[in-house]
Amino acid sequence: MLEQLLHRDRLIVAIGTAAVVALAWAYLAAGAGMDTEMMADMPDMAPMPWTPDYAVLLFVMWWVMMVAMMAPSAAPTVLLYASVKRKQETSRAAIDAWIFLAGYLATWAGFSVFAVLTQWALERFGLLSMAMASTSAILGGLIVVAAGIYQFTPLKHACLRYCDSPLLFLSRHWQPGTRGAFRMGLRHGSYCVGCCWSLMVLLFVGGVMNPVWIIAIALYVAGEKLLPFGRRLSHAAGGALILSGAIMLARAM
Repeated sequence: MLEQLLHRDRLIVAIGTAAVVALAWAYLAAGAGMDTEMMADMPDMAPMPWTPDYAVLLFVMWWVMMVAMMAPSAAPTVLLYASVKRKQETSRAAIDAWIFLAGYLATWAGFSVFAVLTQWALERFGLLSMAMASTSAILGGLIVVAAGIYQFTPLKHACLRYCDSPLLFLSRHWQPGTRGAFRMGLRHGSYCVGCCWSLMVLLFVGGVMNPVWIIAIALYVAGEKLLPFGRRLSHAAGGALILSGAIMLARAM
């Protein structure tokens, strides 16, 4: 029975990925180490003072958030990789699939560093509240408009092309061996960061720890990558964001 179970690589990877995502969402639901009650009660209070421990806590918060939001949409690519690997190297399919996923999540760790630095800069200039949301309607409107414009750029669609087609990605970027698995994960993660970074920056508008925004963006990202009309959805979202941002700017002026 154990041997049969070990041969079910896709099942092992699927269950493991689901467990990682569930733990990430549970961590966010518990507050990600933040005092969410105080943030909700005093949203206009000045942000916490920056210390090395606080910076590390923010990095963990951002990275876990990225795992919760992005790992589900990467699952089809990871599972297809496990299937192909199973046909090539029976004994290492599940292991290398996990290494692929580790490379993917490492890329989002890099984005999390960028997010923390951005948050530090915004707080330093007094542009973020205790709730980690923009205190400037103009800044918020500009972020929303910029995110909408990015939806129409060639870079966005070049990255989305590989994110929404696991077969295309694996056929173009296959690398053998364990190191190859990690490098492929990094490359796939880089396409996903290129595709979705502007959507993640929207969290600075609605609140970094706002569960409604987190869930909404996560569902949209999954739809954009997994639905057959993802590119049309991307254009529709871009138009809606530009319009919403323009309204925010008009009200602020």
